[in-house]
Amino acid sequence: MLTRILYTLLLALASPLLLFKLYQKKQGKPTFGRRWKEHFGVTPTLINKQVSPIWVHAVSVGESIAIAPLVKKLKIQHPNIPIVITTTTSTGAEQVNKLGDLVEHRYMPIDFAWCVRGFIKQIKPRLMVIVETELWPNTLDTVNRKNIPIIVVNARLSARSAQGYQKFSFVWKLIANNINHFLCLHEDDASRFIALGINKEKVSITGSLKYDITIPDQIDLEAKALRKQLGEMRPIIIAASTHKGEDNIILSAFKILKLTQPTALLILVPRHPERFTEVELLCKAEHFSVIRRTRKQVIEPHLDIYLADTMGEMLLLMATADIVFMGGSLLGDKVGGHNFIEPAALAKPIISGESYYNFADIGKQLSSQNAIKICANENLSDAFEQLISDNTLAKKMGKSAQQIVFKNQGALQKSLSVISHYLNQKRAN
Repeated sequence: MLTRILYTLLLALASPLLLFKLYQKKQGKPTFGRRWKEHFGVTPTLINKQVSPIWVHAVSVGESIAIAPLVKKLKIQHPNIPIVITTTTSTGAEQVNKLGDLVEHRYMPIDFAWCVRGFIKQIKPRLMVIVETELWPNTLDTVNRKNIPIIVVNARLSARSAQGYQKFSFVWKLIANNINHFLCLHEDDASRFIALGINKEKVSITGSLKYDITIPDQIDLEAKALRKQLGEMRPIIIAASTHKGEDNIILSAFKILKLTQPTALLILVPRHPERFTEVELLCKAEHFSVIRRTRKQVIEPHLDIYLADTMGEMLLLMATADIVFMGGSLLGDKVGGHNFIEPAALAKPIISGESYYNFADIGKQLSSQNAIKICANENLSDAFEQLISDNTLAKKMGKSAQQIVFKNQGALQKSLSVISHYLNQKRAN
């Protein structure tokens, strides 16, 4: 009890800064408008008030994309149960809206018990499904006190995070005792949860929902059309989800590449929309010709950089490119990489920097099959050059990566089985 009080006091002190960052206006970021009240538990009721919904929480864009296949299957299996998806960010809300009438969206209340109680009073959920590791102590406690089961899907726990929880075990206890089931990505994740004291019966290894990716035919058609605009015969590299500090390294490598591959084009995709203009100016300062996707300008044959200043189009952009570099991997321990599954599913050869600890398992699988190039920052241009020059190697890497995705599929059905068990259990009670 004392620990929770101390945590809440610390949260109260930190919340002005957290809210400032959340509501701060940034270019390319949708505004919350009048819906800011939802963060404080002032939540509109759902259209269907008669049936208790499934509550899915996906903090932002990545989680919203990951959960979409599961939501669609849940709706097929349980057509009469409404689904409400909460996100913390407005960019996440934008992604959820693409699911249309399948779900209703609400913003996640802040982790104060009174905010969460306000949300629960209006929504009356029967089950809470959390995507990945968005675990807030007061939220979990409040939901548990209302006898609402909580399941974490795509649950992952890096060695670094596990060490942090061991040092601050009082925080972990606030979280762990309120969760009914962890559906883990990999055996390593499950072992770490169990080592932290989670009952083995509460831990299952389902794999990642992201492996159960299907590439829509529309993506293939749109990628062919975009490729035609950008240049069918020129080599195209995409640098996906780059962070501040990485763009400089990538542009330097690309400048070296252009000495031997003058027709090469770089699709540059900054991770955060507020950086679009900053990155554009950086490209120009390095004397590259650059256009932004949203400006729909005529694409000249000599164009150097196509700046993707949109959200939710990563699959399309990767499908357009020949080689995929995954960002978040060039900055030492700061980020820890981004997920390799989408480019692997597209059978693209993948390049990564040396820091990808957040996705170590799939990184190891890809490395074991020579389906990825892990390179130091200074060797990035060499990796680009090799895969452009050796098309046979590039295709072999892409095919091997795709086979790893196929091998790991099945998480969707496993997760559905566990969720349905809790739904039926709740109905029986």
